[in-house]
Amino acid sequence: MNNSHQPLLGALLILASGLLLAINDGLSKYLTQLYPVILVVWVRYLAQTALMVTLFTPRMGRRVFVTSRLWTQLFRGVSLVAVSVLFISGLRYIPLAEATAVIFLAPLMVTVVSALFGEQVNRSQWAAVVFSLLGVVLIVRPGSALFTPAILLPFGAALSLSVYQLLTRRLAGTDHPVTSNFLASLVGAAVLSVMVIFNWRTPTLTDVGLIVGLGCVTTLGHLLLTNAYRFASAATLAPFTYGQIVFAGIVGYLAFDQAPDLGALLGIGMIIASGLGIAYIQGRAGRVGRRPLVAKSNSI
Repeated sequence: MNNSHQPLLGALLILASGLLLAINDGLSKYLTQLYPVILVVWVRYLAQTALMVTLFTPRMGRRVFVTSRLWTQLFRGVSLVAVSVLFISGLRYIPLAEATAVIFLAPLMVTVVSALFGEQVNRSQWAAVVFSLLGVVLIVRPGSALFTPAILLPFGAALSLSVYQLLTRRLAGTDHPVTSNFLASLVGAAVLSVMVIFNWRTPTLTDVGLIVGLGCVTTLGHLLLTNAYRFASAATLAPFTYGQIVFAGIVGYLAFDQAPDLGALLGIGMIIASGLGIAYIQGRAGRVGRRPLVAKSNSI
């Protein structure tokens, strides 16, 4: 049931989710300076899967495993693994705020991909796409510290996230959201269990606790995000999702002494404005009964 008459609670849940996910990204950035990215992401997925089993199987039983679209779920899980690996790899070289802003291109990419598959995209939506890309140009402009091939990592993560969002939309109404989230986590753990064999480095006990904490923080962040939409519409909550970029900037500054310069701030602002424009257009389309193009979440 959508209790959309409580928008304040929905906004608070979205902001709390953004803060947790920004902290998660900060921990990931720290740990990938010490360990291979695959190892960090693998332990996170294992912890996330175990936590979801603990939380949901007592209530749902076998239903948590049941899907009517197995191949879609598998491709969705693989796309989420790509998002995690590419984004966290990028955090080794790119400051948190800028990398987070780039991955928020995903809703704009969904618009482009949807147009390629024949869905109607109007001029305002195309203008938002172009405006956001100009924002990226400002962030990674020639001469800046970010003008390196490493920026392609969060950009690739954003592209993978757009695929993940499109597959999530295809599963809407067919599989339970808990099932979709659990299977994505399970697929990630399975794929990374193979890859980690070639990327092993034994972590210290303290660092094992930190990596396991990543899974717990990520799961809690996504649970808060999912529950936020019980209390308010996606259009109402859209502005608050961009709080994650602000939190990422704060975490990046406090933990790594990295602050965006003026050009990056302008570029981030353009990406946020473009995303809000797309959210407004989709919210209006939803009110007149057309199917929205953009999925709700940009989080990993």
